[in-house]
Amino acid sequence: MTNNDKQQQKRERMLTAPVEGLICRLAVPTIISMMITTFYNMADTFFVGKLNNTSATGAVGVVFSLMAIIQAVGFFFGNGSGNYISRKLGNGNTEEAAHMATTSFVFSFLAGVLMTVAGLVFLKPLARLLGATPTILPYAKEYMGVILLGAPVMCASIVLNNQLRFQGNAMYAMIGLSSGGVLNIVLDPLLIFGFDMGVMGAAVATVVSQVISFFLLWFGCQKSDSLKIEFRNFKPSIALLGEIARGGTPSLGRQGLNSVAVMCLNNMMGAFGDAAIAAMAIVSRITMFISSAMIGFGQGFQPVCGFSFGAGKYERVRRAFYFCLRVAAVFLVVCSVLGFILAPHIVALFQKNDAEVLRIGALALRCQLVTLPLMAYVVLANMMLQTIGMVGRATLLATARQGLCFIPVVLILPHFLEMWGVLLAQPIADVIAIAVALPITIAVLRQMRTAQGRQA
Repeated sequence: MTNNDKQQQKRERMLTAPVEGLICRLAVPTIISMMITTFYNMADTFFVGKLNNTSATGAVGVVFSLMAIIQAVGFFFGNGSGNYISRKLGNGNTEEAAHMATTSFVFSFLAGVLMTVAGLVFLKPLARLLGATPTILPYAKEYMGVILLGAPVMCASIVLNNQLRFQGNAMYAMIGLSSGGVLNIVLDPLLIFGFDMGVMGAAVATVVSQVISFFLLWFGCQKSDSLKIEFRNFKPSIALLGEIARGGTPSLGRQGLNSVAVMCLNNMMGAFGDAAIAAMAIVSRITMFISSAMIGFGQGFQPVCGFSFGAGKYERVRRAFYFCLRVAAVFLVVCSVLGFILAPHIVALFQKNDAEVLRIGALALRCQLVTLPLMAYVVLANMMLQTIGMVGRATLLATARQGLCFIPVVLILPHFLEMWGVLLAQPIADVIAIAVALPITIAVLRQMRTAQGRQA
């Protein structure tokens, strides 16, 4: 059976199989991928925390916003190309999809090289901009210098991962990302403690793991029935770059503003000491781990959404969206309740020797968990709008929660409520974000219902 025959069979399956079972099958590997991927940063925070050095733990939190920028660029090219590819495969246009796959891969790697060079040249001012205090700065520079070296591979890996899952080959994506995540967990204690490398060991472990993930993802693209990365298909054009921007701008906005939000958060928390920054670094990893499972489930929805929309099956898109929303909301409610009850014990897993980190961390975690279930609607709505090519509305939702809503609140509220202003910023932003998402998404879903009715 030729690769074209396999792709045709996949197209039929994506357009005819019951959406509930199909999404669940596609979501299992993406959930695993997302959860293990969070271990890249979560493991660093956990093992660096065992050094009993609050400044070192704070450094990992500070550099997290830099990694968010690197990921933003990767997701710009990855989601931008992946959305386009799934729609083109949905309507049977394999050649244009193949051109997009290679072109976006090459551009993502080059963008990573530019970030490496610029970051290393301006290492110290960049660390200060990210929120490093004088005591955190030496550790932040050490950790960040190594992370920057891996930027090209990180960007390219995200592109390969997204292209695999948007083509319905999430299993290969899972193997690539999961292998790197497991390796990172193994290398962290070995390099931090065994080789006495401290915080630099955590950075080296992350970069080495990312390199291994890259090669496994590359192998998955070449050996599966996915589109191959073949440099003869590298055909940059204004049209392709426009499609990347159209599908990737929401991701760039979301991840980019998330990085700015973390910078603002670190700078505002810096007024309350290194313990406050370390506490928020821990809390961000915990909430990221919970939300990663929900996002992974949503990623199982995206290829179904893209193929179905490309084929004009709008009612199938609606049914898939509502199914995912019910599952994601229930999951986040359960996790939030359990996390609220066990908050002090969860924070203590990362840093139990600093009472101030424990106090602030438990309080911050409980505040964020109160409104975390609202994230289900905002994120899934963003994924749907982005996948079907509604770039303006998708960008608005993508940037709402962590950017447009959060940044003004976290910059203004602490002047009136001090630390409580920082702790309450995320819950308030969540409420505003859901108020923005509801009318936009309801209107689009109604438009699809009307369009499906006209076809009938």
